[in-house]
Amino acid sequence: MVGSAEGVSIHPYPNGLSQSTNGSVEEKVDELRRIFGKADGDPLRIVGVGAGAWGSVFVAMLQDAYGNLREKVQIRIWRRAGRDVDKATAEHLFEVINSREDVLRRLIRRCAYLKYVEARLGDRTLHADEILKDGFCSNMIDTPLCPLKVVTNLQEAVWDADIVINGLPSTETREVFQEISRYWKERISVPVIISLAKGIEAELGPEPRIITPTQMINRATGVPIENILYLGGPNIASEIYNREYANARICGAEKWRKALARFLRQPHFIVWDNGDLVTHEVMGGLKNVYAIGAGMVAALTNESATSKSVYFAHCTSEMIFITHLLAEGPEKLAGPLLADTYVTLLKGRNAWYGQKLAKGEINLDMGDSIKGKGMIQGVSAVKAFYELLSQSSLNVYHPDENKRVAPVELCPLLKTLYKILILREVSSEAILQALRDETMNDPRDRIEIAQSHAIYRPSLLGQ
Repeated sequence: MVGSAEGVSIHPYPNGLSQSTNGSVEEKVDELRRIFGKADGDPLRIVGVGAGAWGSVFVAMLQDAYGNLREKVQIRIWRRAGRDVDKATAEHLFEVINSREDVLRRLIRRCAYLKYVEARLGDRTLHADEILKDGFCSNMIDTPLCPLKVVTNLQEAVWDADIVINGLPSTETREVFQEISRYWKERISVPVIISLAKGIEAELGPEPRIITPTQMINRATGVPIENILYLGGPNIASEIYNREYANARICGAEKWRKALARFLRQPHFIVWDNGDLVTHEVMGGLKNVYAIGAGMVAALTNESATSKSVYFAHCTSEMIFITHLLAEGPEKLAGPLLADTYVTLLKGRNAWYGQKLAKGEINLDMGDSIKGKGMIQGVSAVKAFYELLSQSSLNVYHPDENKRVAPVELCPLLKTLYKILILREVSSEAILQALRDETMNDPRDRIEIAQSHAIYRPSLLGQ
C-alpha cells in the first residue's frame, strides 16, 4: 500500500529556508543530483526505512525543505503495515489534533478528520502507517509532522532508491537490510545509505570486536562501506522538528559526506562532517548504556542533583576509559560524546526507561520495545559492551591490584547495569549501592589509568 503523493500538504521553506549558508535549496539539490549523475526528468529518490521518532522526523525535515521540488527529488518512507493504534493513543491523538488549528484545518482540507473522530469514539481502528501519512508518528504523537508519502511494501520502497535513510533500531537493522539486499541484486548503480541507528553488537570470535549498524548494513547488502555513512548528535527528535537549534555530524567517506552535510543543513539544524565513521557510531551507542542508569538514579533519589552529579562523574569516567580502549586519539571525541550523553540523560528515551523501571511503572518482562517510545537501545548495548570488555584477551593493568584484569573490572557501573538488566540478579536499587560502595575508586583514578597506560585495542573496531 502506497500513500498517494497527491494532496500532500507541502510547506515550502517552513523554517525560513529560502537561503542557507551553503546556497539555496535548489542549488543544494542540483549539487547532489550532479554527484549522483542524475539526468533531467530523473528525480533523486530518497527513502527512509523505519518510522520511529528520529527516522520520521529526519524524513519529514527533508520533505519540508525539498518536497516542493518534485521533479528533482522524491521523498518517501517505509514502515511495516498492520500495527494498530490503541484506543488510548487514538483519544490522545484526537486531543492533539484539536489543540492545533493548523493540523485540524489540514486534516479537514484533506478529508481525513472524520476517521480520527471515529477512532476517538471507538468506532474504528487506526493503523500506524495510516496516521503517518497524515504526519503522526506513533512513537511521538504530541509532535505532528508534515504529511508523508508512506510505502508499506519494502521492495517497492527501496528498489530504485538513490539515498536510503536507516531509521531502524540497531537490533532490527541486519534483518531488514538482508531483505533489502534481495531487491538490489539487479541494480547497476550503488545507493548511498545514511544510518541514524545508535547501538552495537558484540562479536566475540575469533577476536572480540564491536559490530556497528553501518557494518551490519555492509555485510547484509554488500554495499561498499564508502557508500555508508552515520549521522548522529545530541538531538531530541521532537525538539528538532519544532526548530530548536541543534547540530549533528555526518561521518564517512569524503566523496559523499561533504555534499550531504550541505544538503542536510538547515538554519536550525547544523550538520558538520567527519571522516571517523565507526568511532562516532560506537560512541552514539555507548552513551545509551549509562543513560539508563542515570534515569534510575534520578527516580531513586527523587531527582537529587547531588546524587545525579555523583553518577555523572563516575559514568563519564567509565566512558572515557572505554574510549581509550577504542580510539587512538580519544580526546577528539570528548566534546561530542559528552554533549550526546548530556542530552540523553536529560530527556532521552533510555533515561526515561531507567526512571520507569526504578519506579516500578514498567518491568523487564515487557521487553525493550516500549509502546509509544520505540526500541530502548541501551539494553542491548549494555549486554554488548559487558561481553566485549569481559574478554581476557583485552586485559589491562590494574595498579591497585598490581595485576592484569578484564577492562570491565574497572567499570563498576557497567557491571551493575548488566546485573540489573541482563542477568536480572538485582533490582534497580543496586545502582545506588554501587555509587555508595566505599571501595569505589575516585573517578579521576580511572581516567589516570586510561591516560597513563597503553590500553588502546584497535582490534575492537576491526582495525
